[in-house]
This record gives sequence, structure tokens and C-alpha cells, in this order.
Amino acid sequence: MFIDRLAPGLAENAKPVALQGLWIGIATGLYAISFGALASAAGLNIWQASVLSLLLFSGGSQFALVGVLASGGTGAAAVTTSTLLGLRNGFYGLQVSRLLQARGWRKLLAAHLTIDESTAVAVAQPDHERTKVGFWWTGIAVFIFWNAFTVVGVLVGNALGDPKQWGLDAAASGAFIALLWPRLTTIRTRSTAVAAGAIALIASPHAPAGTPILIAALAAVVAGALPDKSEGNDSTHIIDVDLPHQEHGRHSDWHTP
Repeated sequence: MFIDRLAPGLAENAKPVALQGLWIGIATGLYAISFGALASAAGLNIWQASVLSLLLFSGGSQFALVGVLASGGTGAAAVTTSTLLGLRNGFYGLQVSRLLQARGWRKLLAAHLTIDESTAVAVAQPDHERTKVGFWWTGIAVFIFWNAFTVVGVLVGNALGDPKQWGLDAAASGAFIALLWPRLTTIRTRSTAVAAGAIALIASPHAPAGTPILIAALAAVVAGALPDKSEGNDSTHIIDVDLPHQEHGRHSDWHTP
């Protein structure tokens, strides 16, 4: 087995988890080709795009940043939009830090690798050991392949020439929809998305490029402030709604009461 050569000391029951993380890393990395091409279309060179993937390392935030820049928005609007989308990783971190119990430099590295994929694989595991394997293998695999394929994407984007000829100028919007769609699982999230879209459409003709999405974020703020009996009032649920549902009893010793 390929995993045996990569990590010969890994426990047998953890090897499928490691393999899953590796395949997720490859699949997610391929998506970075789109980011690299979009970054090139937005005017970023290969070094700028690579630094974004290396330091920001958050697909949604990176697509947001280059999308705003490509539409003519200011740097401030691009950074603000990117930051708003990246806030979810902070909520992930609250959960993941309790599961990993990392210390020292590993805690700093874990914070950087806390993304959708690594969090999803980690919280789906039935025990502490496989949780750690799932998180680290997925996070490191995504990091390596995401950065590698970002470079490929920029080179491909440069070779294509004018992105409008290939429809790449609209790809950022498509990427946003692809990232958003799987999260629209309740009436509340769907209503919020529709309201935000309507606000953005109304604001677009009158607001500078990049700012309509910031104005549309008000819909999410209002939705978050309103009580929702179907979701309960437990503050820990704010974390759990963004994570895959866990089977009853899993990680019960690590949850905040």
C-alpha cells in the first residue's frame, strides 16, 4: 500500500484516514489551477499569486480577493471581502484546537492548516488518534498541492492570453456559487443567500466595484442576530453548524459543556 511507504509506523486503522486525506489534498489542489488562472486574469504575477496561496491559504478568501480585483475593486474592498469569508476558519479553530490539543509550534502550524477540508476529515473520526491523522494528513496534502497547482494555474492563465475569450472573467462568480451551494441546506441559509443576492444586485449599479458584496453581508448579520428556534440557542452550535454532523457520542469528552 502506498501509505505504508510514506508512513510505515502508522497504525492500520489510521491508514485509510491518511489515504483519504491524501486524495482530498490532490483533488483540492487541482482546484487551485482555477485560482491561479483567475489571479493571472486579475493582474497578479506568479509571485503574488504564490504568496497568496502560501500565506492566506484559504480557497474562498483567495477567490474573493482576486474576484474583487478583477472587477476593478479597490485593494481595501478586496482584503475586507476576503477577510469576511475567512472568518469561518476561526470558528473551525475553536473546535479543532480542542480535538488536536497541539502545543508550541504545532499549534501555530495547525492554525494555518485549519481549513474546510482538514476540519471535515478530523471531526468525522471516531477517536483521538485518527482525528489527528485526518487533520494533519489532509491539511498538509492540501497545502502542498494547492500551492503547487497555483503555479500551474498562473502559467496556464498566461498561456491562454485574454481571459475573456475563454470566459475566465466570469469564473470567479462560478467558483463562489460552487463554494456556497453545498452550505445552503436549511430554509434560513437559503433565505439569507437570496436576500444577500438581491441586495448585491440593487447595490451594484450605484456602489464602487467590490463593495456590493460587503453591503450584501448585512443580510447574514441580520440573519445571525435573529433567533432561530430550529437551531437552538447554544453558543457551541455556532461552531457545529459549519462542521460535518458527528455521530452521537463521538468526541463527547472534548466538547464544551
